[in-house]
Amino acid sequence: MGHAYEEPDVPGVEAPLRLSGRPLAAALSPPPTPRLRPPLGAILLRRGTIHAADLVRALELQSRQQARLGDILRAHGMASENDIMAALAEQFGTTVIDPTTSRPDPRLIDRLGPRRCLQIGCLPWSRAGGVTLVACAQPDRFEAHRAEIEAALGPVAMAALAEEALHAALLASRRSALRLFAETCVSAEESCRIWDGPRFSRLAFACFTLLAVLTALAPEASFLGLFGLIVGFLLLGTLMKLAATIAQLRRPAQPPPAPPATPFCKPPVSVMVPLYREPDIAARLVKRLGALSYPRELLDVMLVVEEDDHLTRNALARSRLPHWMRVIPVPESPLRTKPRALNFALNFARGSIIGVYDAEDAPATDQLLRVVEHFARGGPDLACVQGVLDYVNPRTNWLSRCFTIEYAAWFRLILPGLARLGLVVPLGGTTLFFRREILERLGGWDAHNVTEDADLGLRLARHGYRTDLLDTVTMEEANCRVWPWIKQRSRWLKGYAMTYAVHMRDPVLLWRQLGSWRFAGVQVLFLGTLVQFLLAPILWSFWLMLIGIGHPLTDQLSAATTVALAALFLTSEVISLCINLLALQQQRHRSLRIWVLSLHFYFPLAAVAAWKGIWEMLSSPFYWDKTTHGMHDGAAEAAL
Repeated sequence: MGHAYEEPDVPGVEAPLRLSGRPLAAALSPPPTPRLRPPLGAILLRRGTIHAADLVRALELQSRQQARLGDILRAHGMASENDIMAALAEQFGTTVIDPTTSRPDPRLIDRLGPRRCLQIGCLPWSRAGGVTLVACAQPDRFEAHRAEIEAALGPVAMAALAEEALHAALLASRRSALRLFAETCVSAEESCRIWDGPRFSRLAFACFTLLAVLTALAPEASFLGLFGLIVGFLLLGTLMKLAATIAQLRRPAQPPPAPPATPFCKPPVSVMVPLYREPDIAARLVKRLGALSYPRELLDVMLVVEEDDHLTRNALARSRLPHWMRVIPVPESPLRTKPRALNFALNFARGSIIGVYDAEDAPATDQLLRVVEHFARGGPDLACVQGVLDYVNPRTNWLSRCFTIEYAAWFRLILPGLARLGLVVPLGGTTLFFRREILERLGGWDAHNVTEDADLGLRLARHGYRTDLLDTVTMEEANCRVWPWIKQRSRWLKGYAMTYAVHMRDPVLLWRQLGSWRFAGVQVLFLGTLVQFLLAPILWSFWLMLIGIGHPLTDQLSAATTVALAALFLTSEVISLCINLLALQQQRHRSLRIWVLSLHFYFPLAAVAAWKGIWEMLSSPFYWDKTTHGMHDGAAEAAL
């Protein structure tokens, strides 16, 4: 609309609008100049809503954190939200909107845009006398956005409104628009929401039919072709893991972190924790996140819950959440995925750094401090910091031991090694931290991708951003039951397959964006992983020769070729064994070394999961097979 302005026909504006018992004229009067505004603390003291000792403590915190006084008072429970908003209204010469007596006009909201209203904390409320009344949760920031607001609405006047009430009023009229945006915020070209299921089904059917025909006509040649494919990816995958491990082991000794080049001011951090049907874990989650040492006035913990998940919401309500924790209900939708919930909650975040934890996570107490310091030292291309995941229950059973070994190698050697090699880093789903501006620039998470973390890591790389691995540990719970493990792994592999298919829609564009080195790495990492698990039974067939049973390829392979293959298989096993042993250097992991040999019986479960994932790509591509948390949560308490 530019600067053009037409006054909408808003019902009910003929009568003077009342704002907390005061007429609209109070909001339209010129505010005091900044030099004449009384200090917020003085207003609160005069009103008798805070104690002098609390004010002294809050001002001392403000001098070190450079946070708003009102945020400090709220975070530490020194003053109520209503008292602070009333004092802010007095300070800025306006009044407080009473949302129980009026509602915002949706047409005015649409002129600015629901998401933009949330981003700037300003909500157009009503029209009267040619002026639009705008509710503002942070009155001190209103002038910074006045030009933008007036360009969309014409002359405006500000009134104060608590953030929670502002959010509730906006959701009451524009929740559908925000819900739709959460599902479609990633560009269609880089999203799997336009996944053509019928076309994929036809393609899969054609491939299986062709394979069946070739197997019937030339069984040995068909077997040999598939065998060559998996052996090639086995070789490339082994070399990649070896190179990543060597790169990580040869990293130079890290000197003590240098202070940032410019004076370092800790930023506000929003941490999002998606929860779904987890009432038993709520109280323990609050306790674990409460151990974080980040300043409370700069910490914004968002517990993201589906709106109809009343069990979890009721459990959280009974947990007496501190002032720096809040519940974000996500509107109902046929699409129930973690990335959709994260996209919706991102609109309500306060921080410039966005973190993601899982429900059962127990992060190191200094983790947020280390993350923000790393961002401060990183360049503008540093978009993401990934922490290390470890498990609190490695001794529950054999499956949990193998899971712990696998993750130790992945997060302590392979992932950081891939980053050092300049390859694409497929992110883990938790202990992730992003620069908010970059995350929003990319559209957030792909709401339809069930491995949204790996997809986002690839999208960050495509757009020229960097991911760093930081040696800070989050403890979580290993999935240690066979069928839940298979379901979880099938979701991951299905997401890998869909991520690869989406980003390979235009291979030439992907190659231009990533370059030859990283493009090749994507082929080995994504396609190679899928091929190795899907075709693993072909390699297993060679174990028949160890027990004296012949193999179909015995007559097709020369003696030299057979020896070379045996050497490759043995070398691959030895390299994997060494990597896993090297990853178990931590004191708490050393007792697991004896179990490394048993991984040979652990990874075949992933082959079952891979075929389950491929079937789900045909039957239910966007279905999120949820993992149940809290089965062994007591170990997390002992680990803290």
